[in-house]
Amino acid sequence: MATMADVARSAGVSVATVSHVLNGTRPVLPHTRQAVLDAVEELGYTTNTLARSLVTSRTRSIGLAVSAISNPYFTEILQGVEAGALEHGYSLLIADPHDDPEHERKVVRLLHERRVDGMIVAPSADPRGLLAYLERHDVPAVFLDRLVDAPADGGPRFDQVCADNAEPTSRLVTHLAVLGHRRIGLVAGRPGFSTTSERITGYRTGLAFAGLPYDERLLVHGDSETAGGEEAAAALLSLAVPPTAMITGNNAMTIGALRALRAGGLSVPGDIALCCFDDFAWADLFSPRLTAIAQPSKEIGARAVRVLLERLAEPDRPARTVRLPSAFVHRTSCGCPEESGQPVRFEQSAQPERGTVA
Repeated sequence: MATMADVARSAGVSVATVSHVLNGTRPVLPHTRQAVLDAVEELGYTTNTLARSLVTSRTRSIGLAVSAISNPYFTEILQGVEAGALEHGYSLLIADPHDDPEHERKVVRLLHERRVDGMIVAPSADPRGLLAYLERHDVPAVFLDRLVDAPADGGPRFDQVCADNAEPTSRLVTHLAVLGHRRIGLVAGRPGFSTTSERITGYRTGLAFAGLPYDERLLVHGDSETAGGEEAAAALLSLAVPPTAMITGNNAMTIGALRALRAGGLSVPGDIALCCFDDFAWADLFSPRLTAIAQPSKEIGARAVRVLLERLAEPDRPARTVRLPSAFVHRTSCGCPEESGQPVRFEQSAQPERGTVA
């Protein structure tokens, strides 16, 4: 069986360099890295993960706890996490907390018992038990997509990676207002999620910017699911004076809203304009094509891995929140003519990494 020393001799480098290439512990020149990888392939060298973990107390594995893995948005995040982990030589253990606080604690405990080096978690609407477990056991962790409120005495306790939510939602509202809409409904997500509260903030900010009054009857929660989105959209359509435009808070609720509109015999955008948060592969296939906010989901996943590895390398560094810019994908469901479809990034919403949640 080939050893690391055999790989080093074949590649003409030191054993330390082979270790750095295989473990991702230090940058190596591209041609040197390739020589090592070629030698590994030629000799059929494999690492003894179990032996290494006994020596280093590291398993080179990452636990990922993300709900609704069937959701295209989280599927793309998963792809980003997987690619980032593989790039740095880490394996991935995946669990679905089902957005249930009790089940969330259970799966996080199970991942911890598998001795993962750290965790990436999309927290539930009530993450108190999750926080208590991670803090009690000093587990390196990064929260993604949904943020956890910072304690009253300062910044966040854990690293966090997410997209901007408020400004893009405000952009959708003002875009619809410019098109002449004065009653704009919002199908919001599940209460308790930071994404829900931030998008509501953006909705109200957009109304204020457009000089439109906030009407609480035009904001209905769809629980971040298809069935809830359908019920919420139906509730908006049943108002004595229904909205002339609607914004949905995620892709699952967009599908539900489209079902409600079809059931009501309404056309988009002829009878009602529709914009959605979360772009997805099918958005370009609907007729009309859906105007949407596209989140950098794969980038969120890959960045979460990098932030976690930086935390493992520097355990005492201050926690930080990283926000990535979203993009406005202008299509035709808002009532505009067929001329766009290209994403326009909100460069102004790309905020620097910092120690407090925005």
